[in-house]
Amino acid sequence: MDHHTVAAVSIAGTFLDVIGSLYLAYDLLGGQHGPLRLLTRAVTYSIVFGVGFGLGLGLWFGLAAGLATGITVAIELHRAARGLEHYSLGWEGLFSAVRGFAFGAALARNLGWGFAGAFAVLITVGQVFGYWRGMYPAMDYAATGRPRVSRRMAWGIVMRTVGYTASALLCSALVQHVEHAWWFAIRVGLVTGVVTGIGGAIIPMIEYYAENLPERRMGAVGIGLILCGFALQSFQYWVVVLDVRVS
Repeated sequence: MDHHTVAAVSIAGTFLDVIGSLYLAYDLLGGQHGPLRLLTRAVTYSIVFGVGFGLGLGLWFGLAAGLATGITVAIELHRAARGLEHYSLGWEGLFSAVRGFAFGAALARNLGWGFAGAFAVLITVGQVFGYWRGMYPAMDYAATGRPRVSRRMAWGIVMRTVGYTASALLCSALVQHVEHAWWFAIRVGLVTGVVTGIGGAIIPMIEYYAENLPERRMGAVGIGLILCGFALQSFQYWVVVLDVRVS
């Protein structure tokens, strides 16, 4: 087992402990009108996207892409929930750059910074173009408590899958040291399409619960997050107790 993996698991545990404590302090943070709604969205979307990307493309990709996607999407949806217009193209470009950098940084460990930098630029430009064409996380916003995929969302999933696949292929051609370039590109495209598609479909459910979650349920969620964080933090010690080899 790689020592970076052990460290990443422990960091994730600490993060969950902090978030769980904030949930328990719901009233101190202003209750229904405080910042916890935004925090609830950020945590939930980070977990949803992080787990999806992690299962498809590895732990480090899940952590980086999950956090970047979850936090930026939460900020945009929080604004939509308040009935405001979506952000200007400048802000949307910043959100795209954050996600692009995170995706690139997650790939740099295995593919090098040349590939990572080119991939980050390409997908950032692609996302900005999508925003310009009216494709953004809060389009067709709804908080109904039921999964939903509109026609525009379905079209966006297809375009995202094709775009990420093409970007990975182009970067592989430029760098020319990626093994199984076609398989890797298809994998990146399909994982991105499936994860963002599922994430987009359950947005109405997450938004409904973010707006209507009772205070007592907030406390229960906080306790659950703290317990999960404790379990992840203890992972490093179980590695030692069980004599697991760490490289």
